Amino acid sequence: MLQTLANALKTKEIRNRLIYTLVALVIVRFGCQLPIPGVDSTFVKNFFDQQGGIGSGVSFFDSMTGGSFSSMSIFALNITPYITSSIIIQLLTIAIPRLEELQKEGEDGRKKIAEYTRYITVALSLLESLGMVFAFGNQGYLKDGLTFTNIFVCVGALTAGASFIMWIGERITEKGVGNGISIVLLINILSRFPNDMANLYNKFIANATVMNKLLAGAAIIVILIAMVAFIVVLQDAERRIPVQYAKKMQGRKTFGGQSSHIPLKVNTAGVIPVIFASSIMSFPIVIASFFGVRPQSGAGASLGQKILKILNQSDWCNFKDIYQFKYTIGLVIYIVLVIFFAYFYTSITFNPVEVSNNMKKAGGFIPGIRPGTPTTEYLTKVLNNIIFIGAIGLTIVAITPIFFAGAFDADVSFSGTSLIIIVGVVLETIKKIESMMLVRHYKGFLSE
Repeated sequence: MLQTLANALKTKEIRNRLIYTLVALVIVRFGCQLPIPGVDSTFVKNFFDQQGGIGSGVSFFDSMTGGSFSSMSIFALNITPYITSSIIIQLLTIAIPRLEELQKEGEDGRKKIAEYTRYITVALSLLESLGMVFAFGNQGYLKDGLTFTNIFVCVGALTAGASFIMWIGERITEKGVGNGISIVLLINILSRFPNDMANLYNKFIANATVMNKLLAGAAIIVILIAMVAFIVVLQDAERRIPVQYAKKMQGRKTFGGQSSHIPLKVNTAGVIPVIFASSIMSFPIVIASFFGVRPQSGAGASLGQKILKILNQSDWCNFKDIYQFKYTIGLVIYIVLVIFFAYFYTSITFNPVEVSNNMKKAGGFIPGIRPGTPTTEYLTKVLNNIIFIGAIGLTIVAITPIFFAGAFDADVSFSGTSLIIIVGVVLETIKKIESMMLVRHYKGFLSE
């Protein structure tokens, strides 16, 4: 990876793209520190602490925004509206034939879908900012209360901030390196790592004996390296289904007769199932927090507060308190949701019937499997097995930080979702740089 980056810096075009990306990310991080005019930052900090801070439902959104949500900067919504709108468009593509046709029209269709995604992003940003302002307005969120000016400034700042993040992400894709939105998400998550490492140091190393310091430091490093290595394997692993194409005679020429394969990634749905599951578990906690309701247990707690306790990740895997350990049932629900959404999302993005028909039209077949319905059934069977393996791998990555947070009080903001995103985006960006260098090499070769 370092060698690839070093070679890229020697190429002027790629070097300029890297510099453009770096400058854009500096602007993003600078915007994450700018407070919204009229907002009481002390109230926001106290509110975040009351929700449980690191490990709470609100923490999931805060890590996605690089801490700008808890500090309530102009980029507090960050790229979350864009991610949500992209998922909505993907789901609507299956339900609305017109969108499905656009998706198949090539570059023009993709541009139109991107335009719809932008409109939905702005609409979601407006709705989310209005919800935050009116939910918090009378609780001290706005210094001067719910006046028209305060509402207009706050809503305008949040909506403009989310729209600007979307714009700068698209500019990175166009003029920088890699997928801009993914790069912004990556830098947001990485920005929290110094604090996370400091928390781990203070918790397990600072006050320990020399031997315990060495053991704790080695354990943290080994766990992180093992998780990263596991994610790399999970991201790159694939099942290759062989495909043979029959020979065809057209005039005096022979076409076909080649062997190929269908690459089915083991992690077919990527990080989407974990994001869906985490969002569903966190959403009721965030909504309840707008009305001052927090997860609680005990005799005085209501049924709703106990349910929120089950949904709250920071209350799982607490082995020190048997009474609190019962709320780990939420972890079981979380695992079920991850596996469910792995199957659900893959069923949307991969259609065995369509793949089988396309193979049949091209004169291709899987050795030992008849074309048509048998091929569809075979692909479906293989796909279901792969999805299950990938879902189990995702589950292991997702619950490992949760387990250590609950069992050992390892307070860190990054989760399995964060690690998957980091590894996935880094691998994708490196491959993008390598492909750009390869294209430039061939262009130089052809021009000589």
